[in-house]
Amino acid sequence: QVQLVESGGGSVQAGGSLRLSCAASGSIFSFDAVGWYRQAPGMPREIVATVTKTTGTNVGDSVKGRFTISVDNAKNSVYLQMNSLKPEDSAVYYCNAVWLGNDYWGQGTHVTVSS
Repeated sequence: QVQLVESGGGSVQAGGSLRLSCAASGSIFSFDAVGWYRQAPGMPREIVATVTKTTGTNVGDSVKGRFTISVDNAKNSVYLQMNSLKPEDSAVYYCNAVWLGNDYWGQGTHVTVSS
């Protein structure tokens, strides 16, 4: 069983920055994939950025050049640095891990960007 706990969400004005953190209960090094997804009200959940053992780092087109995902194996943590935030980035952000074919999700952290 994997537990994921996100932190770092909040409210920021457009153009600002936030850094999300996700602490995992297991060894991130053993996971098949880790990453961040987001879901805005009334919208489907979408990929923000992922790191997988097979394809490496993948970043969604809507955040490319603004968001950066990083992994700290020693701290079993995944981070999402979000710069140049836009109102359309407002959503609940979820940390995800894939391990032994199973998907695990954090509880989500809210990000609100005001114009």
